[in-house]
Amino acid sequence: MSTSSPSPRRVAIVGATGAVGREMVDVLHRRSFPVAELGLFASERSAGRTVETPFGEKTLVAFDVEKVKGYDIVLLAVSGDFAKEHAPAIAAGGALVIDNSSAFRYDDNVPLIVPEINAHAMGAIEQGKGKLIANPNCTTAIAVVALGPLHKAFGLKRVIVSTYQATSGAGAEGMAELEEQTRNQLDGKPVVNSVFRHPIPFNLIPQIDAFQENGYTKEEMKVTWETRKILEIPDLPVSCTAVRIPTYRAHSEAITVETLSPVTPDAARAVLADAPGVVVKDVPADGVYPMPINATGQFDVEVGRIRTSLIFGDHGLDLFVCGDQLLKGAALNAVQIAELSL
Repeated sequence: MSTSSPSPRRVAIVGATGAVGREMVDVLHRRSFPVAELGLFASERSAGRTVETPFGEKTLVAFDVEKVKGYDIVLLAVSGDFAKEHAPAIAAGGALVIDNSSAFRYDDNVPLIVPEINAHAMGAIEQGKGKLIANPNCTTAIAVVALGPLHKAFGLKRVIVSTYQATSGAGAEGMAELEEQTRNQLDGKPVVNSVFRHPIPFNLIPQIDAFQENGYTKEEMKVTWETRKILEIPDLPVSCTAVRIPTYRAHSEAITVETLSPVTPDAARAVLADAPGVVVKDVPADGVYPMPINATGQFDVEVGRIRTSLIFGDHGLDLFVCGDQLLKGAALNAVQIAELSL
């Protein structure tokens, strides 16, 4: 029986000059997405500039809602305020809009999707309830790729997360501040911080985003809210401490879970080894475990240091995960969602 190839789609990227927008272009090419036409939209400041892409030389176009409406798939790599203002209108024009901001993640009428975990949430789109989909927070996306298979196999009762988040989570400016101020530190020059609240070289900052009334930051609460929605466990206790660290790229997370059913490290490894989007790196004696330096540029999330929790015993695990937050945490996940529509 022959199978037909999916028909090519007209794809627009809004925010094409940012770190995530550039990654989206690269991922579309790496995954051989059937692109009939690629439109790169940016600010008036960047409009008219030509950029080299895997799809050839492209000219950046100033964002215009009416122009973007004509595309089949629109990937938004813009701020939440921008998305709130323009995404509904673009979707109303018939495009499938995949938004990377937090603007619609907590809207009950907008699916929040990690394709390996809850691709079925696309059903709301197929049933005509809208053409707008939210991409999760990068930290959440990396975590749930590992948590989803564990929940399916053993059930999740509680989740505790501590993150080690790279400076690129704050954009290209964050990476530049790390590099420049590290040089200053080593050269004995004054270390000045502008992107981060405190100097980042040789330091850890236990604050990402603004503090909320409960003492957690908004970044930490995003992990709680979004994990519940993606895993479809609205009352799951999830606690997170998010920390910025002086690395360029790829977020790491130490995760402790209490399970509903008994679990062993070997059983968990077997489940995770078969899970899509996961690669098990777990031979600690040989120095094999997840690390940002290895996860950078990779599509899969590394999982390792899998061991029985000393707190929860045979109903608990401790594990360490690492994933490229510009890829699985943003651009890759968005393109995977687009692939679900083919």
